[in-house]
Amino acid sequence: MTSRRSHAKLRPSPETSSQPLPGTARELFDALPQLPGLRTEIIDGRLVVSPMGGPEHARIAMRLYRALLPLLEEKEWDGFSGNVDVRIDGPRDPVVPDFVLAPADCPRWGARELLSSGLLMVAEIVSPGSTVDDRDRKPVIYASGGVPVTLLIDPVAAPATVTVLSDPKEGEYRTSTRVETGSRLHLPEPVGFTLDTSIFADTRTTP
Repeated sequence: MTSRRSHAKLRPSPETSSQPLPGTARELFDALPQLPGLRTEIIDGRLVVSPMGGPEHARIAMRLYRALLPLLEEKEWDGFSGNVDVRIDGPRDPVVPDFVLAPADCPRWGARELLSSGLLMVAEIVSPGSTVDDRDRKPVIYASGGVPVTLLIDPVAAPATVTVLSDPKEGEYRTSTRVETGSRLHLPEPVGFTLDTSIFADTRTTP
């Protein structure tokens, strides 16, 4: 994610047409056209619109995809990098993880959004301008939505780290394992894969 983010706040205003104005962030999201090149999410009731990540950000996501590719081919799973909307079960809020691992038959809500409870794993890549959302808020959102595994790749930390969160219950992950970048990290079931995080060792993200 990046620092150039806009937070839309809903304020009551006189009606200018016969159509009712959106009353919630979700209604505003639904009323928006698709915005090519922009990421649109609802985080803690805020409609957040931000550009897609830069080259370094994309490089990390691609390296994760390449590392998982043998598993994707073996299991016939899908891997998506920063371009798939996920609907959080319950509040119906949309989010866009930096990486999504899903079965080919993952349930959907409409044509546009994958259901969070049907995913296998999501990953977030921490950027300098979105550290609180990436490190603190979004893991809670994913746990609440029943995503079994969340991977947090943090090149901003000193030293850089990679954290896997699992075993979600009552809106939080009960198991957390963190390693410094360069170590091996086991991604628990339903992923069941040991990731060599040295693939991220020479990557840096910029604001």
